[in-house]
This record gives sequence, C-alpha cells and structure tokens, in this order.
Amino acid sequence: MIHVAQLRLLLERSFSPLACDCTVSGDHSLTVKLYHPVSGEVDLVVSGLNVTTLNTSEAVVALIEELRYELESNTLHRPDPVR
Repeated sequence: MIHVAQLRLLLERSFSPLACDCTVSGDHSLTVKLYHPVSGEVDLVVSGLNVTTLNTSEAVVALIEELRYELESNTLHRPDPVR
C-alpha cells in the first residue's frame, strides 16, 4: 500500500496545476479531491476507493488514468456548445 502523502504528491504532479486532498477513512476507503489551489473550486471528488489495492506502481497509474478520464468527462470542463 502506498503512503497517502506519496499518493497526494503523485496526483498533484499528474494533474498540475490542480491541488489534491487525499483522505483515508477507518474502513481503508480513500477519497480524492482535485481542486484549484487559489480559488478552491473543486473539479473532481471520488470516494470509496480501496486504498489497500494501491500496492503497486501499476495500480497507482491505473488510478491516475481513471481520475484523468473522470476529470475529462466532467461536463463542467466542456466548452459551451452555445458559443
């Protein structure tokens, strides 16, 4: 299992300029929040991730890819079709 501080650093590097908060609850579920560091505007929050599955670099890369997909799929980031 990766340390939460290491995961946060990897996510911030992968999603720069966004900041990241990673929290682990008592049942070992992970919540990841990606947000703008200045405005605090939240771009993505994903909860219920099993932190014990993040025990290899491949698992962390897969998580980053999933988060990237979710972030890109977020309708708030799509260009306004009216323009």
